[in-house]
Amino acid sequence: MEASLVPGTVKYSNVTDQQEHEIDCDYAEVIDSSRYIYDVYHRETIHHAEQILSGGEFLPECRHRYSTAIIVPYRDRQDQLAAFLNYIHNYLRHQLIHYRIFVVEQSDHKPFNRAMLFNIGAKVAVSYGYPCLILHDVDLMPLNSGQIYACSASPRHMSSALDWWRFHLPYRTLFGGVIAITSLQFQEINGMSNLYYGWGGEDDDLFERLDVSGIHICRFDPAYSEYTMLKHKQETPNKNRLALLRAASVRMNIDGLNTLRYKEVERRMHSLFTHILVET
Repeated sequence: MEASLVPGTVKYSNVTDQQEHEIDCDYAEVIDSSRYIYDVYHRETIHHAEQILSGGEFLPECRHRYSTAIIVPYRDRQDQLAAFLNYIHNYLRHQLIHYRIFVVEQSDHKPFNRAMLFNIGAKVAVSYGYPCLILHDVDLMPLNSGQIYACSASPRHMSSALDWWRFHLPYRTLFGGVIAITSLQFQEINGMSNLYYGWGGEDDDLFERLDVSGIHICRFDPAYSEYTMLKHKQETPNKNRLALLRAASVRMNIDGLNTLRYKEVERRMHSLFTHILVET
């Protein structure tokens, strides 16, 4: 199931309509000039911030091939969000892709429901017309600029070489952190479960949904998949996660996008992101 593929050998899906620019974006140059980036806490103002449109949208000045929604579930991590937005915009601008950052914030006092926030973000992103979804934790930063934020033919585990695990994959079925998946694939598996309140289990549930649907995942070579994790407090574990996980494949058709219920409190276009405030 695992595939070690360098980005140059992968055919990305979801080519967008061509713009009026005369020059095609050169993605081979982006990959060939890939470099490691270590200063994830750099506080300098975002370079060329005027190029970022309202809502955290960026359009390169060439004919782009990829259009991506980056979905970030969020609550009570203001410093991490500030570091993430500064870092990821500087990182992504050089990739010459069309992208927009959606921050989905849980406003109620229930335990954090990361998977439901991904479902909400996916629903909104699809309504904006984005064919590729990046499910992205706020505390993870890519270290190699050659990891293009676009969807490959198979769902991709982008953060498979994490410094927290000494850049080794702890187990084969791990599928969380930063995930690239097409909107069609996400809808095919009915999104993620809405039942995982609290930490743990939802990523394994997602892998199970893909597995029983016959959708194989892929991973790039670890050199392109290195991420660093920002320090944070451990979330409260979900005591029901193992019981939920055991029934994941049975429950997937009646728990997900088709049963998504939430209240959208506010949607605001900030300069660096689209903010969706919700009650779950």
